[in-house]
Amino acid sequence: IAGWLDLPPIHRMEAFDISNISGFENVGSMVVYEKGKPKRSDYRKFKIKGVQGPDDYACMEEVLKRRFTHGIQEQQKDELGGFAKFPDLILMDGGKGQVNVAQRVLDELHLNIPVCGMVKDDKHRTRGLYFENKEIPIDRNSEGFRLITRIQDEAHRFAIEYHRSLRTKEQVHSILDDIEGIGPARRKGLMKHFKSI
Repeated sequence: IAGWLDLPPIHRMEAFDISNISGFENVGSMVVYEKGKPKRSDYRKFKIKGVQGPDDYACMEEVLKRRFTHGIQEQQKDELGGFAKFPDLILMDGGKGQVNVAQRVLDELHLNIPVCGMVKDDKHRTRGLYFENKEIPIDRNSEGFRLITRIQDEAHRFAIEYHRSLRTKEQVHSILDDIEGIGPARRKGLMKHFKSI
């Protein structure tokens, strides 16, 4: 990948993705690959707080701001948390628009990290990389292409998995939860006695 982008050797890559259904429960994912392998202990999930409705760009901006602001704070305090280590390359799920969002956040925070978009074709397969305002075609038979596809799929899977878990929790929320004075124990007792809402 470094060769295609004319960058020094890349040790750590972070890829970001957004998941929602018509703007319901917007979430973001961050997956980390070091030396070409997933580093799951550094994966992070983000529940979007400041965006209502389906706006992937605004959601991505929030995710990146939170990720890198947190990282700067950890570095200043000399903490070794999951955000303190910065990537050699940021991979965005998308092209020019997503890359521009990331670049804006990095500029605001005075960070200099290369950002690359993973551009998809009409069949939702990676067709190239968007880097420094141009699309770079990539050899679909190369190991680098397979790695990019794996990273893109993993970021997508991780975001969807988190979104699914939140959706399930929301569906479990019942009308009884909104009645004052009914806690978990009483709700359980009522459901056991009456069998249905």
